[in-house]
Amino acid sequence: MGQVQLQRDTAENPDALLRRCAGGDEAAFRQLYEQEAPRLKAVALRITRSVTVAEDVLHDVFVRVWQDAAGFDPLRGPARSWLTTKVRFRAMEIMRRAGREIPGVDLAESEDDSPDALAQLLNSADGRALHACLGALEEGRSRLIRRAFVDGCSHATLAAETGLPLGTVKSLIRRSLMLLKRCLEQ
Repeated sequence: MGQVQLQRDTAENPDALLRRCAGGDEAAFRQLYEQEAPRLKAVALRITRSVTVAEDVLHDVFVRVWQDAAGFDPLRGPARSWLTTKVRFRAMEIMRRAGREIPGVDLAESEDDSPDALAQLLNSADGRALHACLGALEEGRSRLIRRAFVDGCSHATLAAETGLPLGTVKSLIRRSLMLLKRCLEQ
């Protein structure tokens, strides 16, 4: 337990690590991976529902992060959000290409014993604030946000599920995100 606490105390902010990665700092890249990989793998696993595919997503994203670290702009949001977005989009891209079917032999998959990303988020002050702000949204909007950003559903899938036009779904999600942003800024 003492070692875990020591690791938390010496952990560097992901924003700072990304800036160091942009300068070619391999130690910063390694630290960023060690800090963020478990949470990001959980995000990918929730979307892909396959440990193997989630690990592939994580690999692809971290290769891109190393190559594109200079493209991170802290003015547009925190590094953790930037990384999560990259994982989410890569996982959805892979699932779309595969048509939600992964060909080949079904291998036994082991369950990831690290806490799920949603549980980790809810245990943080930011997570509790986000949960409260999501609760303040009307139920339909909150459900759309959760299905899109937690379950990884595309706007088209949500339009089909709700029976709403695609443009309406996109508009509702965008407006709901703006309401969440305002709520979190208070």
